[in-house]
Amino acid sequence: MSTQVDRKQMRAVFVDTVIESLATHEKLVLLTADISSWSFDAARETYPDRVINVGIREQAMIGMAGGLALNGFRPVVHTYTPFLIERPFEQIKLDLGHQDVGAVLVSIGGSYDDLARGRTHQAPGDVALLDTLPGWTVHVPGHEDEAEKLMRNALSGEGRVYLRLSDKANREAMPVLDGFTVLRRGGAGVVVAVGPVLDDVLAATSTADVTVLYASTIRPFDHAGLRAAVADARPNVVVVEPYLRGTSAHEVAEALGDVPHRLRSHGVRRDQEVRAYGKAADPDRLHGLDAASLAESISDFLR
Repeated sequence: MSTQVDRKQMRAVFVDTVIESLATHEKLVLLTADISSWSFDAARETYPDRVINVGIREQAMIGMAGGLALNGFRPVVHTYTPFLIERPFEQIKLDLGHQDVGAVLVSIGGSYDDLARGRTHQAPGDVALLDTLPGWTVHVPGHEDEAEKLMRNALSGEGRVYLRLSDKANREAMPVLDGFTVLRRGGAGVVVAVGPVLDDVLAATSTADVTVLYASTIRPFDHAGLRAAVADARPNVVVVEPYLRGTSAHEVAEALGDVPHRLRSHGVRRDQEVRAYGKAADPDRLHGLDAASLAESISDFLR
């Protein structure tokens, strides 16, 4: 296992992977909106037609991505989560989705990584918003090694991919699979951990008789994997996601449509606007995503 000193953040891995890929993928085009643009200064000098900073014009950036995709290029679009998904959502819907073209959208900031900048840089509703559109693959890596593998796969693909990067990362990388990875088996229920919440979920369930499933790719949702896990345990399902609480509830309902089951969702709270930001661990406690809060809730749910 890598030490913290040896490890790169997911954002740095993204930068390195794109710069390396520009040399080998001649149809790859990177679009930025000021955020992280300085990291690509040298690459912009080498590939001035394929590394483009549009400034703070996120709607135009998505429109450009759609046009590039229609002309055979593979656009990679990058900025903070709210500026990538929420602000230009109409362009995502029309210029990418309705035109049925591919692109790779890469966000940083997660739900609330950059606390000092406040609510403007937070977007816990991003995955739920993309859920209103068909045809999107959504990756939520929990480790920088997972992020690199998912990024390389996305760059060489053709579809519409959203890669959600975060400052928070698990201690160890998990296998990068299309569906769930079974990390632990138990009979009292099934707990699904998505991306960077895994370490807290494992700590919270260390003495619980539950099956733990892990996903770094949450769309498409692994219906078969969940059904198989529930078939070997009581139909008590807990989903822990690092974004809006209940985002995957409809997927669980669809996967288990003919199976009587109970569901408890964990994620960023829906019931109030948070106006005090604190330090990194504070919002996790507030939203019930820290190990202690998860342990208490899961234990109560399974009791």
